[in-house]
Amino acid sequence: MRHLAARPRAKAAAFLGCLLVAAAGITCRGSAGSGFAGVRNLDVVLVTIDTLRADAPGYAGNRRVATPALDRVAREGVDFADTHGQNVITLPSHVNILTGLYPYQHGVRDNDGFRLSDKVPTLATLLHSAGYATGAFIGAFPLDSRYGLARGFDVYDQHYPEGAHAYDFVMPERPASEVVAAARQWLGSERARPHFLWVHLYDCHAPYLPPPPFDREYADNPYLGEVAGVDAALAPLFEDLRGLAGPVLLVVTGDHGESLGSHGEETHGLFAYEATLHVPLLIWSPGRLAPRRDPGLARHIDIAPTILDAAGVPAPKEMHGGSLLGSHRVIPEASYFEALTTSLNRGWAPLKGALGGGFKYIELPIPELYDLARDPGEMENLASRRADLVRRLKAAIPEEAGPVAGAVPSEEAAKLRSLGYLSGSGSPKARYGPEDDPKKLVALDGQLHHLVDLYQRGKLREAMTLARGVVAERPSMQTGYEFLSFLQGQAGDDAGAIETLRGAGRRGLLNEPLAARLALFLASAGRSNEALTVLGPYSSSGDPETLNALGIARAGAGELGPALEAFRAALRSDPRNASAFQNIGIALLQNGRVAEAIESFQKAFALNDRLPRAWNAYGVALQQSGKPKPAIDAWKRAVVLDPGQFDALFNIAVISAKVGDVPSERTALEDFVARAPASRYGKDIARASARLAEIGGRSSSKR
Repeated sequence: MRHLAARPRAKAAAFLGCLLVAAAGITCRGSAGSGFAGVRNLDVVLVTIDTLRADAPGYAGNRRVATPALDRVAREGVDFADTHGQNVITLPSHVNILTGLYPYQHGVRDNDGFRLSDKVPTLATLLHSAGYATGAFIGAFPLDSRYGLARGFDVYDQHYPEGAHAYDFVMPERPASEVVAAARQWLGSERARPHFLWVHLYDCHAPYLPPPPFDREYADNPYLGEVAGVDAALAPLFEDLRGLAGPVLLVVTGDHGESLGSHGEETHGLFAYEATLHVPLLIWSPGRLAPRRDPGLARHIDIAPTILDAAGVPAPKEMHGGSLLGSHRVIPEASYFEALTTSLNRGWAPLKGALGGGFKYIELPIPELYDLARDPGEMENLASRRADLVRRLKAAIPEEAGPVAGAVPSEEAAKLRSLGYLSGSGSPKARYGPEDDPKKLVALDGQLHHLVDLYQRGKLREAMTLARGVVAERPSMQTGYEFLSFLQGQAGDDAGAIETLRGAGRRGLLNEPLAARLALFLASAGRSNEALTVLGPYSSSGDPETLNALGIARAGAGELGPALEAFRAALRSDPRNASAFQNIGIALLQNGRVAEAIESFQKAFALNDRLPRAWNAYGVALQQSGKPKPAIDAWKRAVVLDPGQFDALFNIAVISAKVGDVPSERTALEDFVARAPASRYGKDIARASARLAEIGGRSSSKR
């Protein structure tokens, strides 16, 4: 359930008054104390640096890194040194920043499976309505427009290159230099209106691969190399802001930090210790804000009301945050925070807490209390000794902060149970014990990180062995089944992947993403009707991944019209969904509509030219159009993108033989025989081996 209060009419009327002024060609005037009183046409720039620890920049006292651009902003602006997020992962943190709401109010609790409601006002919708030109320049997929943050932006630039696979442990992203260059170009464009610019940079996120020369300068600490690289990328933007003729407000923050091994956590999302919850916050406006270091508690949810205050745009009453500007700054007594990813995806105990007055309380089966001033590393747990502080901070955790799991409709649940795909409810546990506390499971989290590392280094079998161990150790954890089924699919063991996901269903763990994954495996195995049954509870979903899976299942069942409608629904949800165009092309091709299929594949490539399944099917369409050589080129492209595209590899061999290119035929056949999984391609391997014997190639020496 999303806890969204209705917007009061009085506040709406006040905001309408501001809109009428803007419509007359005059923007609302700032009201944040004397510094912004009477300010017109205030340009606002919000920079969010993903995964930036509060102690990472030089101005915070770090002598191991060079961040001259951020250091200068800190010297010339206000450094809010005690700023904390309300989440420790990307999407919820940015929703908090852009709405001024706590996560239990706006309803976005994790990176996956959530979308911001169209009813929730954001900085973009409010400033756009007040006459601002609005532009967002996004560094990576977690903030993709499909998650609801694009509303109110004239431009939502998310041109990061998408990956070859929908799920390959690699996040689609683009470097800070490209994001900043695009943002600067937009900022220097049309100047008839004041600008609200949001720049999101993802570089500091793992894996840490700093650009030259920072890769060499920080070879011993690549995370800090990423920090230095982001600072260098931001420097030209900051200089542009200094050159603007009119007033400007710059806000720079991190969405969360990075553990870097603290408390046994490799990255972030597991805990809410200071390494990930404490974030930097700088606010800079020459001539309006006196340089200083503000030691009072500040929160992500204070950023939106601060910006609105400076711009003179009334903030909705529902915003829990408060302005950080002017003499009326009120330091909150406490700040709520949460880390629910492992609860939602792994079935571990939900982590919630509150901090204030220099103390932090973490509500878990093994509760924690820390004196942050005396114990900044959070090593001495005072929960058993300071019951008074525990009671006070626990009272700051609202009852409505607990997430609510969606239930599968009873009729659909009965169908799934009858097929062996579901048992139990999958609902949160009524009570979590110490065995569910993330502190007790940190070693298991480390195994998951190691599993991903093994896969990325090409050690698929070792990764699968570890994944099976993870499932055996924690059979109640969805993530184990998700990872194992993915790895089994990569190894060509679709039957094993189906059984793994059915095992998840029997434990009540078949949530929407796992159901979509299971449906894809079933459809690939020719069991499309079963796939449709599995997707029955989610047939009205707005998630483009689910809709794509639904369309594939319908196409496999011979329902072309309904399949195309599902793919088009995915495009309505996400107009840049290249996979939907790919799937439309495949469905059309399977039904003999070759010219239309080619057109759809080309639309997919215009959005993402790294889709191996699309290149394979495109090659088939070209071959059917009488273009064998372009078809071979398309298949070669598919294999380069994904060496596991064995259909494309076999197609290369077959058509190379037809055009008389025996060397290419031989190379493709040898590769196919050496690597294609016998469980899926046994008969084709036998044919390929026989053909190799005819043309004098290696047939079985590698198997």
